[in-house]
Amino acid sequence: MIGFLNTLRCLSVVLLAVLASGCASLSPYAVSESELERQLQGAVRDYDRKQLQSGSPLSLSLTDADITLGPDGRDVAVIGLKGQVALTVLMAKLPVDISLKLEGAPVYDSTEKAVYLRRLQLLESSVESPLFRGDLKPVTDTVVRVVAQMLETMPIYRLDDSSVAQRMLGMVPLDIRVAPGRFEFVTAD
Repeated sequence: MIGFLNTLRCLSVVLLAVLASGCASLSPYAVSESELERQLQGAVRDYDRKQLQSGSPLSLSLTDADITLGPDGRDVAVIGLKGQVALTVLMAKLPVDISLKLEGAPVYDSTEKAVYLRRLQLLESSVESPLFRGDLKPVTDTVVRVVAQMLETMPIYRLDDSSVAQRMLGMVPLDIRVAPGRFEFVTAD
């Protein structure tokens, strides 16, 4: 009897996976730009909190994140970020306001069940501080390097394990397709 129940359980899991893959190919699960913007802002808050807890003198906060998916029909995401990077030195906080526009390719990592940005390119930048204004190349390069490193290691979207539909979606081999205004999870070839 126990063997029969185990077999029935295994068949149920396989059937659910097959149904999920079939449903995913018929109507892909899509994620909008506004959902990505919310997830990115939350991820940056979490990243900053962890950095500060680990004793890092560098803090990062976002005031605005604007994501454009699939501009001009290309498979890229353009991210506009406005915020502040602050360095705490000898009990003094040195704030630097940043405005960056980056472009990268969204890539799905099936082991992490998350989407990362890869092959980042800087499109525009502005760095302002009480000490200087404009585009001071060494400071801008350092800020861009920090933000690029953060974006390449921090997902812009992660499947939600608390959602049954997304958990089932994560059980099948997936890829993402970028479309204007959204990206879609599709079954991998």
